Amino acid sequence: MAKHIKGITTKLGIPLVFKSSFDKANRTSSKSFRGPGLEEGLKILEKVKATYDLPIVTDVHESHQCEAVGRVADIIQIPAFLCRQTDLLVAAAKTGKIINIKKGQFCAPSVMVNSAEKIRLAGNPNVMVCERGTMFGYNDLIVDPRNFEWLRESNCPVVADITHALQQPAGRKLDGGGVASGGFRELIPCIARTSVAVGVDGIFMEVHDDPLNAPCDGPTQWPLRNLEELLEELLAIARVTKGKKPFKIDLTPFQE
Repeated sequence: MAKHIKGITTKLGIPLVFKSSFDKANRTSSKSFRGPGLEEGLKILEKVKATYDLPIVTDVHESHQCEAVGRVADIIQIPAFLCRQTDLLVAAAKTGKIINIKKGQFCAPSVMVNSAEKIRLAGNPNVMVCERGTMFGYNDLIVDPRNFEWLRESNCPVVADITHALQQPAGRKLDGGGVASGGFRELIPCIARTSVAVGVDGIFMEVHDDPLNAPCDGPTQWPLRNLEELLEELLAIARVTKGKKPFKIDLTPFQE
């Protein structure tokens, strides 16, 4: 995946950070695939980094993981469920690496001002915040484009997670009982176009060469064969949008 995605982004001139998880610690079911674990997972990520000359981002779930992850990853990601966990944020910050904090599905964007500040107060100015949708009832998420504006109050780059934001948490019933996360893959271009038009600084995107057989988040994986076409469109939007510039609204009376 790193080889193919880098080939596409290099062709298009897009900076790429490769993301994969050594452990998916918050899967819906304990029977779900989690990953190879910390030690083996970091070896794989280190090999990807060296082989393809790519910066790496991966997530941590516990404070004691941060030091080891910081030796390999260029960006440490804080999962949405853990965006307010002070000890985890501080431990990640102390690695000196860039910290990407995903906004909790249950949080207002204003919460991320405090989460970002926890990183800075720990002595690390390198922080980003990421919008990944907001709870909309029990088994759905909704992306509020206003959040991209309000997240800028964190005074750091804003990233849009255009695939996780389309999950339906625990919204898919399994044969034999139990549930798993569903999702709206067909709406990924919609959320991507919206995010780029508003002027985000980066996008987070799950991509797979065989989405229907992906071991994790299959319903929100974007097909590798469609990646270049979508990125070309997003680049075109990015070139013309003024989304990062506040609009100067003139409220003085209009006169002919």
